[in-house]
Amino acid sequence: MAENVARRGFLLGGAVLGAGALVTGCTSNAPAAAPAAAPSSAAPAPAGGNDAPGTKVVIGFSAPAADHGWIAAIAKNAEAAAKEYPDVEFKPVEPTNDINAQISAVESLIAAKVAALVILPNDGQQLNQIARQASDAGIPVINLDRVFPDKLSYRTWIGGDNYGMGVAAGHYIGTKLKEKGVANPVILEIQGIATLPLTQDRSKGFEDALKTFGFTVTAKQDAQFTVESGTEVASNLMQAHKKIDAIWNHDDDQGIGVLAAIKEANRSEFFMVGGAGSANAMRDIQSGSSVLEATVTYSPTMASSAIKLARLIAQGKGMSDLVENQVPQSITLASETITKDNVAQYLPLGFES
Repeated sequence: MAENVARRGFLLGGAVLGAGALVTGCTSNAPAAAPAAAPSSAAPAPAGGNDAPGTKVVIGFSAPAADHGWIAAIAKNAEAAAKEYPDVEFKPVEPTNDINAQISAVESLIAAKVAALVILPNDGQQLNQIARQASDAGIPVINLDRVFPDKLSYRTWIGGDNYGMGVAAGHYIGTKLKEKGVANPVILEIQGIATLPLTQDRSKGFEDALKTFGFTVTAKQDAQFTVESGTEVASNLMQAHKKIDAIWNHDDDQGIGVLAAIKEANRSEFFMVGGAGSANAMRDIQSGSSVLEATVTYSPTMASSAIKLARLIAQGKGMSDLVENQVPQSITLASETITKDNVAQYLPLGFES
């Protein structure tokens, strides 16, 4: 995502390539047959093709501090992906939420002359100059999630699809309500931070998808991506609406609070869809005992893919499934819908909230 609050084999199977190249897997927002994502363990990479050992490279890594389950998973996934390759030396710097501290940390990686840099900036705008400095020094920058405004500041961007999350959630809810024959449903939306473009993109996708079913959002409120505010906002919305048909909660971390409020209120006449793809949410979906029926991904596995891209670029390789000789300039990951039917396939990729 492009702002300073989060918000989620190689993930090519779930990606839309900005270069317009062919992809080999699902790019829709419908439930996928199987995820093609990186394992989170440090198991050795398969021999052969791009995974065969090549020139040893040092990959620098910088990300915000782990004050959120999604961010914590970013660092964990990056490290695990790097350990898959004996030809990669992973060089992370201290995670921080201080802009100046992150700039200093990236400066140290530039001074160390790493072969490639993976950066999830606290703020793309404020870290743009240091990323440009790295690029000007000949270090390819893999911009993770929050995009730098200057395209000369990075070699490749990889991130999630906020609008697609909304579309996926809206399609799931619209389809379910149509199947039930519900007329004039009460549909609630619990956002992250309403002023952020990423949140607005998610809400726009949700609104557009619901519109195709003839539905609209009855009420929405933001919950600041925290458990506490999730509880408070959900409680307020339930008090205001004595009958609810469906809820979309944008973020599974704040969803812990939302579900706690629902349990406290002893409400179960509706179903809910989450957002991001946490392991907690997936276990709830799998149990079948919760109002949470589905979640739409914005997966931190993108960090695993960013490391793999950095390795390929540093070694001068392209993506072997594509015709082109070089890694694409932009990769947008699809938002996939996880339900009870396919949750077992996604659980290994979930992060703990």
